[in-house]
Amino acid sequence: MLTATVETGKADIPLDELSLTELEHRLTDIDAELEELSSYTLRHGTGAVGYRSRSHQEPNEEEWIQIDLGEAIAIDQVVLVPTLFRDPTTGLRSEGFPAAFRILAGTDATTHIVATFSAEDELLPRIAPLAVSFKPITASWIRIEATTLTRYVVKREYLLQLSEILIFSGMENVALHQPVITPKPTKATYGPRHERNLTDGATPFLMDAPQGSFSQTSLIKVNGLESTPSLLIDLKKPQLVNQLNLHAANLALSIPMTRLDSWGVPRHVRATGGNRPDFSDQALLFEYQQQSIFDYGPIIMQRFPEKLCRYIRLEIIDHRPVVSLQDNRADIAFAEIEVLSDGTNSALGSTVSVSPSLSASDNALFRLTDGRNYYGQILPMREWMNQLARRHDLEQMRPLVAAELTLRYARQKINLARMQWLAALLAAGTIIIILIAQVIRQRAISQTRERIAANLHDELGANLHAIGLFGDLAKQEVNETDQSGRWHQLVHYVEEIRTLTTHAGKTAKYCTNMLEAKGLHTNLVVEIKRTAELLSNDLDHELSFENEELLQSLPARKRIDLALFYKECITNIIRHANATHAKTTVVASKKETCLSVSDNGQGVETSPASLKRRARLLKAKLTVETPADGGTTITLRLRHRSRSL
Repeated sequence: MLTATVETGKADIPLDELSLTELEHRLTDIDAELEELSSYTLRHGTGAVGYRSRSHQEPNEEEWIQIDLGEAIAIDQVVLVPTLFRDPTTGLRSEGFPAAFRILAGTDATTHIVATFSAEDELLPRIAPLAVSFKPITASWIRIEATTLTRYVVKREYLLQLSEILIFSGMENVALHQPVITPKPTKATYGPRHERNLTDGATPFLMDAPQGSFSQTSLIKVNGLESTPSLLIDLKKPQLVNQLNLHAANLALSIPMTRLDSWGVPRHVRATGGNRPDFSDQALLFEYQQQSIFDYGPIIMQRFPEKLCRYIRLEIIDHRPVVSLQDNRADIAFAEIEVLSDGTNSALGSTVSVSPSLSASDNALFRLTDGRNYYGQILPMREWMNQLARRHDLEQMRPLVAAELTLRYARQKINLARMQWLAALLAAGTIIIILIAQVIRQRAISQTRERIAANLHDELGANLHAIGLFGDLAKQEVNETDQSGRWHQLVHYVEEIRTLTTHAGKTAKYCTNMLEAKGLHTNLVVEIKRTAELLSNDLDHELSFENEELLQSLPARKRIDLALFYKECITNIIRHANATHAKTTVVASKKETCLSVSDNGQGVETSPASLKRRARLLKAKLTVETPADGGTTITLRLRHRSRSL
């Protein structure tokens, strides 16, 4: 099987794998290319529809069409033009275009499968031609075998139906007017749905290219019939030519039309060619004669054996159209006359003249070979068919690309909304974090103030109380001691007062900047003993410690707070308890430190506020008990964090 290529409207790369930018570029490119392609402009009036096969009750019946090319020739493209039908529900659509088929080509000795299509190729729905290109092969015939048929538009039966089949060798349609073979030949010689219509060169479309400006139809008046009217085309130099195209006048200027679409096309034309102006060497190129309205098309194409010519003469044997609304009186009107050499127009810009029995303006004669019709530039047949096929492919692809873009935009919009919500949440979170930080800062400030107040109360209060006691002792000593006996004891009391004032100064500095109070209460055991010695001279005081080394591994702040808590306990006993005996026990373990102070005083009903504040700063548990035999027991339990000890 040969390799064939056909556009089916599918992207080479899946659309979901393209980026958003690539999709936007794809859509822009599609729109730009569509603007450069011919449009589906439909012909009007009456004429041949194409070919219709027998009808079947089931779609899997086989139908085929074969075209005999007359000789073995290299071909490289087959174009299938669908028959069009106006569906009352879906609008314009093809009728009878096969859902599955294959194209074969060959000679008497060879057969090639050119291309195979199935329903999975999604060729339908379509109104455009299907252009199938392949590597050049030599063939004298080509065959279309339909394996899955499609339905009539208005019936439940299945059939094969096409408007035109074109077979290209380069730019030349070698199938033009070639014989067509079908399983059941049509009995009538002419008809709207006859197999001969498949190669008459007529399609359901008018050539409407976007390039070039429009050109008015050239009107040529018939003055009389004394002699055979004729047009003469001068190609400037001898050229090999093998086809002549007569473009009919465009009459779809008003709705409804005032003339039949075949108006201006002579009923009988004979073309001869030669290299001498007097046509003494003339040779017959072709003779065209309309037998019915089905012989007419927007472009009347006549192919003939290749001939070297400079001059071509069109003799109007019968200028009357087959059917007329004006008493068989008509003028001659063409949009363009093309003389082709292997698909290329050799008459472009050539000079056209008319015989005395015809009259036309110079502009009208110039427009006959200007290469333009009413819509714009006249294209080679192959290029025109390929543009229509490409338009179908792009118009099939465009909604898919647009839908994917819409989906991407919707996702982008959702993501943008999510980002906006996320930004709002981040902003709210930031504000909350700032507020929390401010609350924590205020709480830290409050705790610092509370700690300073506690330190001032506990440390300075206790120290000042001790200073007062030492002052009382000094005063008592002065009153009770003679001049010779015990002044050295007074000096000792004064030195203690000095020591306490120095210590109180450090405490005050610690209260303003705790981190700078280096050396304060560094040894908890020594500090507790010193406090007991300074403040409890009048008490019978017992001290006991367990695991002293663990006490020193406590954080410095914890040791300071424990020392101040203990000092506050002793100060309260001295001030308020009227006790004669006190006992202090400090027990340290890896899990907690327990400080217990008891006395035999008058007891308390509630925990002192200063002790509660200090316990709160330590984040420790405080209990105050009053035993039945009197006194007070204060217990502070400080649990350790994993990194404290």
